[in-house]
Amino acid sequence: MKRSWWMTTSHYTVLIFLALLCLAPIWVIFATSLRQQVDIFAEPLNFIFMPTLENYRAVIEEDKLDRYLGNSLFVGIVSTVITLVLGCMAAYGLARFRFPGRQAVAYTTLLLRTVPLAVLAIPVFLIWNEWQLVNSLWGLVLLYVAVNLPFTIWLLYGFVLQVPIELEEAAAIDGCGPFQIFTKVLLPLMGPGLAAASIFTFRIAWNEFILALVLTDRHTRTLPVAASLFITDLGVDWGKVMAMTSLIAIPPLIFTFIAARQIITGLTAGAVKG
Repeated sequence: MKRSWWMTTSHYTVLIFLALLCLAPIWVIFATSLRQQVDIFAEPLNFIFMPTLENYRAVIEEDKLDRYLGNSLFVGIVSTVITLVLGCMAAYGLARFRFPGRQAVAYTTLLLRTVPLAVLAIPVFLIWNEWQLVNSLWGLVLLYVAVNLPFTIWLLYGFVLQVPIELEEAAAIDGCGPFQIFTKVLLPLMGPGLAAASIFTFRIAWNEFILALVLTDRHTRTLPVAASLFITDLGVDWGKVMAMTSLIAIPPLIFTFIAARQIITGLTAGAVKG
């Protein structure tokens, strides 16, 4: 019993420590966004201060904030939808059809996702410039689809394998064609996997900074790039940067909390097998 009590206590202590470690950056961002510039640079750092919403007011009253918000929503939603459609079809093909190199293709898609996005900045800029996609929202959409597609295929590939093929055979006997089997039998059973893939895809498209900075101008900036406008030659307005960061973080957090159960189910059920 003593050993069990000690192990339980250690287990929850580690969990609490990890939770605090994850929440600390969020607390720093939110607390900094409520400080005035003089409080942020005060020495020594004072944890007791008079909170203010001035930073949020300044960010919200920014003339082009609605444009930046619209750009981020367009890029995030459109790239997520396209990625899910292509990812579903590719995952189904890899899981159900037998052809030479099928396993190699399946695992190569996952390896491609490990390439850091910063490494792609210059090559992508040169290619997009040739295709006249620089400073275009559709250029960002195409890029994020290419970036997110490997992970989506990998996740949904494992999930398709969990669906008994007998269900598809029974639907075929009842007269369903390939498209009907895919939409009416497979897709409803892939709900958790689609939810997990959509959240990760949208989060990357919503939060990505480096490639968006390189490929956009003042008309096509997204919210993360707009946050960098508060970094000037005169210094960094950390209060406004953190206020903008807090606003940027709200949609993914809400989306994640709402679909938390679907994410866990999708990630555990979608593990790649054999």
